Amino acid sequence: MKANPGFSVARMTAEQLERAQTTTIPDGGPASLVLGRLQPGVDVRTTTFPARHGELSLRVYTPQAWSRRPRPVVLNFHGGGFVLGSARQCDWTCSIVARELDAVVVSVDYRLAPAHRFPAGVEDCHDALRWTAAHAADLGGDPDRLGVMGDSAGGNLAAVVSILARDEGGPRIGHQALIYPVTDLTGAVEHDASYAANVRGIVLSNEDMAVFHGHYVTDDVDLTDPRLSPLLAPDLGGLPPAVVVVAGLDPLHDSGVRYAQALADAGVRVQVEDFHQMPHGFLSFPYLCRSARPAMTAVVASQRAALTGG
Repeated sequence: MKANPGFSVARMTAEQLERAQTTTIPDGGPASLVLGRLQPGVDVRTTTFPARHGELSLRVYTPQAWSRRPRPVVLNFHGGGFVLGSARQCDWTCSIVARELDAVVVSVDYRLAPAHRFPAGVEDCHDALRWTAAHAADLGGDPDRLGVMGDSAGGNLAAVVSILARDEGGPRIGHQALIYPVTDLTGAVEHDASYAANVRGIVLSNEDMAVFHGHYVTDDVDLTDPRLSPLLAPDLGGLPPAVVVVAGLDPLHDSGVRYAQALADAGVRVQVEDFHQMPHGFLSFPYLCRSARPAMTAVVASQRAALTGG
């Protein structure tokens, strides 16, 4: 759940929130100095696909270099607490994966709360997974080498769709990259040492987390539903190999580690990349956070091992 630095979602009025959700980040320009530039050698285009509730926007990243065989495909879900954010904010991370993994990367603009509460985001991302698998060949990709990736709320959605794909007979996912993921929305995180130590988190505060939660989840929802809290899924066996990136100065640090341990206990191959001096959301500020590049190097290496055998 990622808030914009210097502007807490907990202090946004309804009008400010609506303006933040509808503001389009321009390609290039000053925003790229903060969010990171599109990597050279990668083309990006926007398109749409028909989800069950209507057309949704996608950004598709494709290496410019010719490839003799279909590429791996990685589906990305942006962060923003299920409330903020867009596929555009992930240009830096998605284009690194496209270039260094030599993959097609698809990033989806799922519907945002509070106008579209749970399970809208889950349904959109699950629809995007099925569409991407069905159209992988049209994108120059290999439907048999499919990964998912997400940061913060997007990490929650990546974990959730991995479980749904397993339980519903596909599409088969070969790797999941979970970057400081939200793994438990029951409130158990409030007992974690990392939550207590980061009350006024640099990027994400405990107050922000409560506001995001209130926007996304209605009072009548069962918070133990694995589509909300993948950590509480009754069975995590048979899920794809995972890399879990966590940040030491993040209220969500401990719950991310706990999810990685639960995957390992279920027999899933998982690696944890722990950046002790980084705040939540550090990959979104690659020119300000020295660990952003090493974190992406670790993510791509894990994806390569699972999706290319390299």
